[in-house]
Amino acid sequence: MRLMLLTLMICANPLFCLFLSSQQIMSEFPNAEISNELVKMKLYLPDSEKGYYRATRFEWSGIIASLEYRGHQYFGEWKSTHDPLFHEDLTGPVEAAITAGLGYAEARPGETFIRMGVGILEKPDEQEYRWNHTYKIVDYGEWKVKKGDDWIEFQHEISSKNGWGYVYTKRIELKKDNPGFTITHVLRNTGSKTIETDQFNHNFFVMDSQMPGPDFIVQFPFTVKTGSDTRDLIRIEDHNLYFMKDLNEGSIWLLLEGYGSDVKDHDIVVKNKKTGAGIRFNVDKPLVRLAFWATTTTLCPENFISIYLEPGKEDRWVSDYTVFVE
Repeated sequence: MRLMLLTLMICANPLFCLFLSSQQIMSEFPNAEISNELVKMKLYLPDSEKGYYRATRFEWSGIIASLEYRGHQYFGEWKSTHDPLFHEDLTGPVEAAITAGLGYAEARPGETFIRMGVGILEKPDEQEYRWNHTYKIVDYGEWKVKKGDDWIEFQHEISSKNGWGYVYTKRIELKKDNPGFTITHVLRNTGSKTIETDQFNHNFFVMDSQMPGPDFIVQFPFTVKTGSDTRDLIRIEDHNLYFMKDLNEGSIWLLLEGYGSDVKDHDIVVKNKKTGAGIRFNVDKPLVRLAFWATTTTLCPENFISIYLEPGKEDRWVSDYTVFVE
């Protein structure tokens, strides 16, 4: 910890400083590495006692600490401090339900509800779900991790007394023919109640220690629109989102529109003109919501899908990421 703080103090470039601190942070928590001839990926492992992320907003599996391709980086720390119990202290891409959780609405204070990919949580006496609150976990469920040279698989199993249950498998595999990876999700409903929720990916792209600004462009396969206040920071034109100036303080959030129900609309590109690094991702389910958030160190197209799964049924969906250098 002292080394990390010293690194932060002496580093002149705050974004490069985050890169250095991420190397120190990673050594403190359970992690794994997969690689092939194209890319090298480092990930954090779910662990209820020593894990890098132990809060309750996001799923614990699939947290990528870094991804390197041809000397370029695409993920990494975007904050200069780290608290495993704080809701947003993690790297991307990272997934979660924006909704409260399975069983939250009918649970009384002191009873339990489920956050998928996290565990069984205790509901306090509150008026509504707090997305940025870390709840007490009363049952972590069962985690299993398998790994090969170029793939890693996480499985989370939950069984509860109130009728909710699932086996959720997330497999990250490096692609053999081009640089990138896939995230294959398999969710099986083992309970007696229907699972109806959403899932979004915050992504948290941190590309080559570059501050979000005019060098970045975000491209969509549809004419993108927003009713949100762009505050003269963002310009939206046809299929593209541009920054008007460097985002050197604060943050911005936009709700984006213009997509349809076709899966082809779930295909987004982020690239940096200065370094040439870019990333393209798509999902084989249609978008049901799309947002964009950025702060001084990261930019995040946030893509949402819908999940409806009756008891005994299984659903499968794949997120595909390709990295490139122009």
